[in-house]
Amino acid sequence: MNIEQAKAIPMTAILDALRIEPASENKKEANYLSPFRNEKTASFHVNKQMNKWYDFGEGKGGDTIAFACLWLKCQGKDNNVSDALRWLSNMSFNPSDYAVKPVALDEKPKWVITRIDKLDDLFLIRYLEHRGIPLSVAEKYLVEVYVKHSVKNTRIYALGMKNEDGGYELRNSFFKSCTAPKTITFIRGTVPKPERVHLFEGFMDYLSAIIRKEDVLQDDAIILNSISMILHATGYIRNYGYKTAMTWMDNDNMGREATRVLAEFFQTEADLQHVPMNDLYMPHKDVNAWHMHQLNLSL
Repeated sequence: MNIEQAKAIPMTAILDALRIEPASENKKEANYLSPFRNEKTASFHVNKQMNKWYDFGEGKGGDTIAFACLWLKCQGKDNNVSDALRWLSNMSFNPSDYAVKPVALDEKPKWVITRIDKLDDLFLIRYLEHRGIPLSVAEKYLVEVYVKHSVKNTRIYALGMKNEDGGYELRNSFFKSCTAPKTITFIRGTVPKPERVHLFEGFMDYLSAIIRKEDVLQDDAIILNSISMILHATGYIRNYGYKTAMTWMDNDNMGREATRVLAEFFQTEADLQHVPMNDLYMPHKDVNAWHMHQLNLSL
């Protein structure tokens, strides 16, 4: 078995062979209790379309070979790439069964940008108003992004916030997606080299926070755009000299797990205090839901 054949084996098939069953699953993804430690909340995520995994508790992820290497390491066995290939081969996976890689369609970006405009579309402005975000705030951070689907040729336009690698997070009232590449969005505070940094799951939460607490604008902010981007975020914090990290994760299982993972990272930074903000917007799911509640708006 060579590297490409090993990468084509579905992660779900490997976990099934290890008799590890999903805690939740749909066509696109699955969540498991981590195979690397004892836990009660599923923190091991598999993206079926990309055939990639991410363990929030370990702060590690990758393809099937990366999984095999880490699995062997945890078993106290030799764990280089050759060892991983041998282990996968010994599990009796037939390479011909996975000749077509599951990520084939995803190697080409789904959504391709055709145009970017200043935010002034009434449909998008009304959507923002429904979420409690006035145009005067949104236009400083968002643009209108027009995209077409690379396979279906469908055309859509949406609010877009640019990330650090040039991709865009896309939102409108019925659509949520992104353009590649996907990573975090970093926003500089108004105070040079501030002592605090804030971490949000999505841009609606960030916009809601700066409306409700204007002092957030003084500080740096990181919008993850996906929980799976935590490792990208830590690179912006490590050794920078922040004194306080304030997390605004969702009040759900994934948000709590993300908060825990971030808390573990913050403990490795000298003199960095972690302040979870969840109590502020409890019992609402996230910051924007809390903000909407304050304005008597309904989801």
